[in-house]
Amino acid sequence: MEPVVRPQHKGTKRLFNNNILEKLTHTHIAVPLVIFFLYAAGLLYWSLACTDIGALYCVLLFFLGFFVFTWAEYNMHRYLFHLKTDEAWKETFQYTIHGVHHEFPKDKSRLAMPPLVSVTLATMLLWALHFFIGGYVFAFLPGFLIGYAFYLFIHYIVHVYPPPKNIF
Repeated sequence: MEPVVRPQHKGTKRLFNNNILEKLTHTHIAVPLVIFFLYAAGLLYWSLACTDIGALYCVLLFFLGFFVFTWAEYNMHRYLFHLKTDEAWKETFQYTIHGVHHEFPKDKSRLAMPPLVSVTLATMLLWALHFFIGGYVFAFLPGFLIGYAFYLFIHYIVHVYPPPKNIF
């Protein structure tokens, strides 16, 4: 794949020959927002009702998760989404997960990671963090997921709506 030179502000691009895979790469922004708010609410309820973590620690861990998301998103964007494509497979991988977004930045259906992928990754993160921090994950991960949901919402607005006119 060749590097993107100029963004296309209309349309989309087919990524997969398989119709099912192609359909799974498109999602309405409301779908991941609802999924992650519900996922976070369920985990937060679990942390309060089914663990010995107090309410104050739940709040602190929630906000820690929220802020850790910003760090994680920055690093993923810098080192994974814009990785050096010195090999063909890396170029294909990078284009599929993020390059298409730069080529078609106004494609509303590709402004969020497909829910099948993002929910799978969130659940894998839940398991991995549970291994390291135990039950605290049920208060930490909701903050991380809400951070992701806020990011998605802002990302969508930035790409879909024109910026307001400067009054100065």
